[in-house]
Amino acid sequence: MCGIAGIVSFTRDKVIDLGHKLDLMNNLQSHRGPDGKGVWISGDCRTGFAHTRLSIIDLDKSGSQPMAGENNTALTFNGEIYNYLELKQSFSKSYRFRSTSDTESILAAYDHYGLDFLAYLRGMFAFALWDEKKHRLVCARDRFGIKPFYYLIQDGCFYFASEAKTLLPFVNSIETDKDALADYLTFQYCLGDQTLFKNIKQLMPGHMLVVQDGSIQVKRYWDVHYEINHEQNEANCISTLRELLDDSTRVHMRSDVPLGSYLSGGVDSSLIAILASRHDQSNSKAFHGRFLQYPGYDESPYAQTVAEESNKELFISDMTDDDFLNNIEKVIYHLDYPVAGPGSFPQYMVSKLASQHVKVVLGGQGGDEIFGGYARYLLAYFEQCIKAAIDGTYKNGNFVVTPESIIPNLGLLREYKPLMKMFWQDGLFESLDKRYLRLIDRSADMDGEISWQDLDRQGVVDRFSAIFNSTRNVKHEAYFDSMTHFDFKCLLPALLHVEDRMSMAHGLESRVPMLDHPVIEFAATVPADVKFKNGHMKHFLKQAYSDVLPSSITERRDKMGFPVPLNEWFSGKVGDYVRDLFASQKASNRDYFNVNAIQEHINGSTRFSRKMWGLLSLEIWQQQFHDKQSEYKSMINNTVELVN
Repeated sequence: MCGIAGIVSFTRDKVIDLGHKLDLMNNLQSHRGPDGKGVWISGDCRTGFAHTRLSIIDLDKSGSQPMAGENNTALTFNGEIYNYLELKQSFSKSYRFRSTSDTESILAAYDHYGLDFLAYLRGMFAFALWDEKKHRLVCARDRFGIKPFYYLIQDGCFYFASEAKTLLPFVNSIETDKDALADYLTFQYCLGDQTLFKNIKQLMPGHMLVVQDGSIQVKRYWDVHYEINHEQNEANCISTLRELLDDSTRVHMRSDVPLGSYLSGGVDSSLIAILASRHDQSNSKAFHGRFLQYPGYDESPYAQTVAEESNKELFISDMTDDDFLNNIEKVIYHLDYPVAGPGSFPQYMVSKLASQHVKVVLGGQGGDEIFGGYARYLLAYFEQCIKAAIDGTYKNGNFVVTPESIIPNLGLLREYKPLMKMFWQDGLFESLDKRYLRLIDRSADMDGEISWQDLDRQGVVDRFSAIFNSTRNVKHEAYFDSMTHFDFKCLLPALLHVEDRMSMAHGLESRVPMLDHPVIEFAATVPADVKFKNGHMKHFLKQAYSDVLPSSITERRDKMGFPVPLNEWFSGKVGDYVRDLFASQKASNRDYFNVNAIQEHINGSTRFSRKMWGLLSLEIWQQQFHDKQSEYKSMINNTVELVN
């Protein structure tokens, strides 16, 4: 796990001050790799790589990067290739290995397979490989977007880095991308390859990028297809899942440094922690966060149950409103731009705790999107069951649940009454894509605070619909598959963004064993009525591991998803902080915002809403980056340390 960066000239000219620029990029990402820095520059000074290292596999200097390979190749790589031992064995007669690192397996795979090599890599990765013989740059990002890759085309050069902030010194001006902003205000994450920074793009998950002969080609090398195998019964599905997930956990534990586990008290992290302990008892530390100031924000008893089950010592971060005030600006800085919800703050704090004990931590990210863990899936099906019962059509097609079967599970929606009220206030029984968009739309109550006339709302709907209604990926009529596919493609990368940045802010590697492509490819073949039987969230996963997970975990109906007591804090110092932030002169001059309406909402509210979180995050983001434009520009001519 590291930070990567680089510059490639599109012309035959040398890149001016290439070494200085690479050093600057390393400095801006130094938190990602506290164990060392490296720079590689081609002989003609037209290409250069930078690397900050977090040593996990092969701790010797032989594993340092950028790494030179055979046949005049060079590589800067972030992530882990979990099948590197198998790859090295298969290439042992054709490639001369100089290290025991997983990095070198990428160079060997490219040397053997050429541009087809990505199909053979199993892991999380973002990297750039220079092929001197072909004068070709090959960049790639893992299948799910676990590891980040950003790029910028500016003044005849291609720039790339692990973090968007690393590219800011090279943009002509720091501006907000209007389409990305419209996405963010709607979903609290962006769709596609755009970012909130105009002209800075992200390489999409499962894609590769090739720079050659002055041109750029981006293409997809992997995708998930819901090719449902209706011949599978539940017992066969369970057997296959257990085999695949057990193997994934095994290879995810390959490391030359100690590993620990996140424990939230939910199904996914609990399962991974238990499976990990069965493979290696040295995985003996677990990490949890809680808020003790108010009732209802402490899930540590569930985490403690699993810690005892898996023979782990549980370390707990007790977080307060002072922690929030002292760290929220650091959180937004390390995120590069705001994504998802307030959970990034506790993730930052728990990662800080974990980094004091281990260098690698295992988590359960991905389980909700793969196996159906969000209550909104149940709410969406509830509406469709009502419609189907009225029309007498619920036995036609793959409805997964019936009105009779779903009723016993509706108690799970008790805490979602405000969402249900908003969901049904402006419509009922519309097309499935419109109904799901209404469920995940965060902008419904922002008409006063946002200058929507300057933004393209229809473009957001079009981008959403293209993904949700994709027949390329979901070829059958199961509503469940369409919902989980959209979240897998769009929400999950945003959550992985948080996972990566909050851990790497503290030089900590986060691994996610559920996101192994053999597991995902198999799960996409499992019928929806196995995964979501009778409206039971995560039915398939819970059934598969009913003998492994404590019943207190599988039978929980109050899992909260790392909530933060912002409502309670808002009546005190946090509320004062928010009011002061939006009362500033800088805030009053923002594009796209009606600051008077925002201030009226803040002053007239006794609650901290999800809307307020989105607006607060955006204002902090603009102060951290837009308002520091001159500092970033000056970095080109000066040796400047981190801005935060």
